[in-house]
Amino acid sequence: MPRLDVRDIPPVNRHDRIHDEFDGIAPGETLTIVNDHEPKPLYYEMAAEVPDFDEEGYEVRKDAPDEFVAEFPKVEG
Repeated sequence: MPRLDVRDIPPVNRHDRIHDEFDGIAPGETLTIVNDHEPKPLYYEMAAEVPDFDEEGYEVRKDAPDEFVAEFPKVEG
């Protein structure tokens, strides 16, 4: 499962990098994002703009105060 830790990426560049990574995964795969905050704005952006994003399968958990792990699944073919 592809995993991207964006905590070291400047915030202004994070969404573009995440979109690029998501575009590169196969249908049915899930991109796991590690972030320093809950990625609600990204979730809403993906839901509105990315038809291949399976928003029903989205999950997020807080593993530490500065570590949120979010699952962004891509719809199957």
